[in-house]
Amino acid sequence: MKVSIAAAAIAVTLLAGQANADTTLQLTEVITSPQRTELLKGMIAKFEAANPGVKVEVTSLPWGQAFEKLATMVQGGQIPDVVEMPDRWLALYGNNGQLESLKPWMDQWPETKELTDRTIEFGSVVKDTPYMIPYGFYIRAMFWNKKLFKQAGLDAPPATMTDFMEASKKISALGGGKTGYCLRGGPGAYNGYMMMMANMAGSNEWFDKDGNSMLDKPEAVAGLQFLVDMYQNGYVSKDSVNWGFNEIVAGFYSSSCAMLDQDPDALIAIAEKMPKEDFAVAPMPLGPHDKSFPTLGYAGWAMFTASQHKEESWKLIAALSSREGNLEWSKFVGVIPTHKGAEKDPFFATEQYKGWFTELNDPRWVLTAMPTYLEEFGYFSDVLSIQGGQEALLGKRTAGDVAGEWAKYLSDAQKKWLAAR
Repeated sequence: MKVSIAAAAIAVTLLAGQANADTTLQLTEVITSPQRTELLKGMIAKFEAANPGVKVEVTSLPWGQAFEKLATMVQGGQIPDVVEMPDRWLALYGNNGQLESLKPWMDQWPETKELTDRTIEFGSVVKDTPYMIPYGFYIRAMFWNKKLFKQAGLDAPPATMTDFMEASKKISALGGGKTGYCLRGGPGAYNGYMMMMANMAGSNEWFDKDGNSMLDKPEAVAGLQFLVDMYQNGYVSKDSVNWGFNEIVAGFYSSSCAMLDQDPDALIAIAEKMPKEDFAVAPMPLGPHDKSFPTLGYAGWAMFTASQHKEESWKLIAALSSREGNLEWSKFVGVIPTHKGAEKDPFFATEQYKGWFTELNDPRWVLTAMPTYLEEFGYFSDVLSIQGGQEALLGKRTAGDVAGEWAKYLSDAQKKWLAAR
């Protein structure tokens, strides 16, 4: 009997070890570049070393088609355990019951209290439930090419929207294919449209109390028209109607266009391609109401409810979201970190981050989040805004017509959301 018990115990141990060894997590990355994928895999290798028997397979989706591809994967049953979740998709998956609440684990996690209040707030915008842990914040500021500015007789970045247009005009007049601004008309274009419309309107209140969108107000339409005028006047590249992140960043570091509104993540490629003394980062230009509304975006790590390995998935999320992991990630990827006191790190106390910290500390710059709590916002940002924006830039539709379409779509979504509450 003793032998049988011992043998059974060994068998159970072996089976448990085999089960552990067979644990494979699927992680899907959606904001993809070769460098950040390599970093992610390096961080995962550390996680795997600390968790013997647990393996993580990474699927990297091309950013331009990530929204549709992830949706197709999920609908087809190819659901990852852990996903890199952009803010504007959170409501879609959270409201449909497809994301796991991280609260039970976060309540027991020692590092939860070290996360900033903003991190907790924005990770819980859907149903006041922490469906994700943001890994950092993307805040828009203005990169400017000092050499091109000097050639155009300019010695400072634009302080106002009027200055912005005038600087773009003077730099474009240099010829040789040089333009003033790296316009983003392809994937991710919605951020620029929304920000410029808010700047000209002097408000980042997207809706009135009845749920009506402000995007069709004359002042907001003027913001969209501002970008249309830049395109039609040749102050931006004609190809920029299709440009996404990689194209606008390449346009800047190649000195094809002299200004780029982007988040800190653009520093990765720019710092590799340009000497530090050739460019700087300034706060976004102020609108006619002496206000500017740099968009605040974020992404983070979330878990699908369909995961069969929730404990292991949480361990992976916790490792990536730890102070050590988050600092490594945010320094490389280019986001404002999520842990308290991270701004004291020498890495962020540099001239290159000056524009962002001006926006963080000066009340004239109002950091602005998109209405990502709306389930319909993912489609608006990744499909509708791009199609309408391109049609406006190309002169196929008026700015007022496109803004009206956007306003109706978002008004319907906001009223639906208000009714549900």
